[in-house]
Amino acid sequence: MTPPAAGQPRSGQGELRLRIISALVLAAVVLAVTVWGGWPFRIVWTLVAGLVAYEWLSIAATRDHAIAAGIGVGLAGLLLGFAPVSQPALAGVAALAALVGAVLTPRMRGRLPLELCGVAYALAFALVAPALRSQPEIGLSLVIWSFAVVWFTDIAAYFTGRRLGGPKLMPSVSPGKTWSGAIGGALVGTLCGYAVWAFTPAAQQIVGAGLVIAGSLAASIFSQMGDLFESALKRRFGAKDSSRLIPGHGGFLDRLDGYWAVLVFAGFVLFLSHL
Repeated sequence: MTPPAAGQPRSGQGELRLRIISALVLAAVVLAVTVWGGWPFRIVWTLVAGLVAYEWLSIAATRDHAIAAGIGVGLAGLLLGFAPVSQPALAGVAALAALVGAVLTPRMRGRLPLELCGVAYALAFALVAPALRSQPEIGLSLVIWSFAVVWFTDIAAYFTGRRLGGPKLMPSVSPGKTWSGAIGGALVGTLCGYAVWAFTPAAQQIVGAGLVIAGSLAASIFSQMGDLFESALKRRFGAKDSSRLIPGHGGFLDRLDGYWAVLVFAGFVLFLSHL
């Protein structure tokens, strides 16, 4: 977020207030449904996947197919929840498809290939997040860990970058991001991921502190990479925001770009841990 222009302080403060209120409301809803778990959790993330698919096609392909793609991804997410496949296997396949779609996106020029990449990208939300939540004993902690790493990486990167400034991280993609912000975000995100583990006795019986720290650091870095990927996508197609569905924040694709990358990472780890 850029600071308000001179002579427009009230507008800037009003937008910041709107962003904070929207963020708090969304966080409360997400945390409530995460604690609840089960099908309510799956339905929410399937809905999110459909909205992300809609936004992707709206900015990267054509609005003509965006609504159909959103509905199709939502239905696919729900139907695959009944598939006779283990949740870790489903998460691994979804993570692989999403990663391939993201890697291929910069090389795609035709409408249909871009649409398919968007569908693969969006399905990760519908399939990986419920797979994490469904894990016995530690499912809730896994999802809370993913939230903690992403949210606090984003917050710390923003405030550290504004406070310290310095060299830009990738100015051609996201002019506002700095190396100081990226490092500060990674450190705080890693610390918060470790804190979740430290307060979860069941998780401590499964994985050691060293792996948690390494995994949290990797997730924090991937989160920032996911943010840069979505910025590059919007810049390519001349879009400021993916939509206006979230007051003060743009769209779900804008808010969940970093979380998408962490889901892909977590999906691979979950799959490999069950081989």
